[in-house]
Amino acid sequence: MTLLRSLFVAIPLFLTFGPAARGEVTLTQSDGRIRVDVDGDLFTEYHFEGQRKPILYPVIGPHGIGMTRNYPMVPDSTGEAHDHPHHQSIWFTHGNINGVDFWSIGKAAGTVHHEAFQKLENGAQQAVLASTNRWVSEPGKLICTDSRELVFLVDGEDRSVDWTITIHASEGDITFGDTKEGAMGIRTNPLLRLAASPDRGVPSVTGKAVNSEGDEGNALWGKRARWVDYWGTIQNHVVGIAIFDHPENPRHPTWWHARTYGLVAANPFGIHNFENKPAGVGDFTLPSGQSLTFRYRFVFHQGDAEQANVKGRYDIFADSNQ
Repeated sequence: MTLLRSLFVAIPLFLTFGPAARGEVTLTQSDGRIRVDVDGDLFTEYHFEGQRKPILYPVIGPHGIGMTRNYPMVPDSTGEAHDHPHHQSIWFTHGNINGVDFWSIGKAAGTVHHEAFQKLENGAQQAVLASTNRWVSEPGKLICTDSRELVFLVDGEDRSVDWTITIHASEGDITFGDTKEGAMGIRTNPLLRLAASPDRGVPSVTGKAVNSEGDEGNALWGKRARWVDYWGTIQNHVVGIAIFDHPENPRHPTWWHARTYGLVAANPFGIHNFENKPAGVGDFTLPSGQSLTFRYRFVFHQGDAEQANVKGRYDIFADSNQ
């Protein structure tokens, strides 16, 4: 696979000499990725080259536990299903933009190409990464562009990522098609799955799930909610992942493409799948020259949803304007 080479702007990273303060978040750029450390320990890496879209992998949560799956980034990974190779840890795409599938991986699928970084900023308790990207069809046609900002946050032993992305109809009208295959997605650590799959290498799981409306387990799929939370026991620790949908997002509260095998995706466009309505009812057209912003937060926390005060944390996020 050949990706468009990026146009880089030299952006200095601020260096701190001597012992780092508690909760110091630092970004380090190397070939095709940005490493995010908290007090010198790996939190995550933003891969902006080498994949069909930018992704975060790995994601290290409380107690040094990996919160997302390793496959397909580690092709021979054990203890997890080797399915859905497009489910790459954490990502944002959609399965139908002007008829182009940016969700899947295949000969006809579109790709999202990193263009340039606008900001790489270290700091106490948080760091910020901002970039621009190009959404390109398989024949090489530019469909649209985006500008995104990822904020990496520290809260004691817990970690969070704010993912804000603005899609620009820079090349003409764009239509987000009505499909369940989208949009802000995560594939969890296999132990946080709700259902085991012994025939695929996952003999046991510990996952439980709840959303803001009180739905639990399998019932989360296709439901609208302000947030969802998945948790379970990994390495003798109870840890979880909460995902927040900001009130200013399109069609808030969003629908959730939440599968028992560890896929959790916020998707405001797949209405006909989620509500068994006629195809196309979820289509959304963004006129040429306009932009559409999506904002989400991932919280990697200790304890279950109640112990982690997910509801209270969501309320703080919902009230924030930045």
